Amino acid sequence: MSEKYTIGLDYGTDSVRSLIVNVETGVEVASAVFNYPRWKDGKYCDAPKNRFRQHPKDYLEGLEFTIIEALKQAPSGVAENVVGISVDTTGSTPVAVDEKGTPLSLTSGFEENPNAMFVLWKDHTALKEAEEINELARKWDVDFTKFEGGIYSSEWFWAKLLHIIREDAGVFRAAYSWVEHCDWIPALLTGNTNPKTLKRSRCAAGHKAMWHEAFGGLPSEEFLTALDPMLAGLRERLYKETFTCDVAAGTLSDEWAKKLGLPKNVVVGVGAFDAHLGAVGAEIEPYYLSKVMGTSTCDMLIAPMDEVGDKLVNGICGQVDGSIVPGMLGLEAGQSAFGDIYAWFKQVLEWPLKNILAETELVDPETREKLMEETSNKIIARLSQVAAKVPLEESGIVALDWMNGRRTPDANQNLKGAIAGLNLGSDTPRIFRALVEATAFGSKAINDRFMDEGVRIDGVIALGGVAKKSPFVMQVVADVLNMPIKVARSEQACALGSAMAAAVVAGVYESTADAQKKMGSGIETEYRPIPENVEKYKILYEKYKKFGKFIEFDYE
Repeated sequence: MSEKYTIGLDYGTDSVRSLIVNVETGVEVASAVFNYPRWKDGKYCDAPKNRFRQHPKDYLEGLEFTIIEALKQAPSGVAENVVGISVDTTGSTPVAVDEKGTPLSLTSGFEENPNAMFVLWKDHTALKEAEEINELARKWDVDFTKFEGGIYSSEWFWAKLLHIIREDAGVFRAAYSWVEHCDWIPALLTGNTNPKTLKRSRCAAGHKAMWHEAFGGLPSEEFLTALDPMLAGLRERLYKETFTCDVAAGTLSDEWAKKLGLPKNVVVGVGAFDAHLGAVGAEIEPYYLSKVMGTSTCDMLIAPMDEVGDKLVNGICGQVDGSIVPGMLGLEAGQSAFGDIYAWFKQVLEWPLKNILAETELVDPETREKLMEETSNKIIARLSQVAAKVPLEESGIVALDWMNGRRTPDANQNLKGAIAGLNLGSDTPRIFRALVEATAFGSKAINDRFMDEGVRIDGVIALGGVAKKSPFVMQVVADVLNMPIKVARSEQACALGSAMAAAVVAGVYESTADAQKKMGSGIETEYRPIPENVEKYKILYEKYKKFGKFIEFDYE
């Protein structure tokens, strides 16, 4: 067998996926998924307190299972022809580690301590710390937040680690350093988990940790100790240099080559975030907005450095040289909740199922379970069908998409969602339609910010679960944005983007663009705006913005 293959390892919020791809044809030859068992059981999380933690054992078990299982499904001879592995993960998802780079929750005494685990991207326990960072940055002679949209978020690296060490003296004493999830997995695979020598992702550092070449790396020791003396000395135990996803972290260690059944010379790439490599997998090109539409959204845009490099875009999630495509400026924005809003509404509607039907004795237990499952599975699909038929001028309901705070534009995780314009005729499909429109209006607010700041958008490419499964939502977004939206064909764009990155790292292709041309799967469908809806949504969007101002500044 002369073909070469790469593996894209994609760590999402709920599961991890391994995808094996033929680097010449782009054919996805095999894949496997592992759902995190501890996460599924709700361990180490407290949703009312916005605490979301993940145990590294979920990641380790998923790593081993998915690669081995995918290789089992692949044709004979594939394993010995794998040349590269690259990894994408959620982020910012950091963890406290000891001097060896081992997450504290894998060491004695910390096994069940949530503060010693990975702090998931959507953990918002660090609201206070984020505000302190913003207040200090505004007073400091150098604004360390300026390349991150000018507002630091509770979802990001420094706020999270500061919150943890303040809350947990044991973790503070035991933590030698901190490592992002996307850095830890490549380090583990290559056998170099030393926090001071493992290769750190430019993507993670630039977008979430205020790293920039103009600052000489991370924020200064003086800034960090002014923020809190507990941070003294930590900067020296972190990193100065960062690397883009076309750089090798190393090759598979003997241990992991044996575990996975792969050659020792398999090259492992420097990691990156899932949305960034998802944009690569969806074949992002300059000035095209790549929307990863799932539980939340991440909106990625790339532009030539010589055209946008010196322009600062306020209120986004950062702009970093090479964070998406090496050699291009990568700009990130997004919404803290998108599909999660629909999931929340579904849970509200399921209350009678779980609390009344679940207790009924009118039918036998087996029939009861089938009724509950069938109803639950059909809620969103049926709502979408009916909501799509509601005339725009009839609803009158306006909602805000801030159920999990606002990520972009202008991060504010303290904000809450709201619904206005209800009357006695406001039925379930009309409320659902208003929620869908709210998520679309949130998307438009992001587009408007880029364009208002002088960064054009030539087109939109969508990927992710919502983009693939909900024509109703996608049509509403196209109408609100007044732009065609192309949906990437691949069901696994993030993993495919990682496989593309691995092909570059392994030397199969010279550039990301070359890998995209050979390995890309193209466009599945395109949603075009309906002119009459576009005009009506312009009016509703103004109501959305007015309502948002009221909630943000006037409501107590």
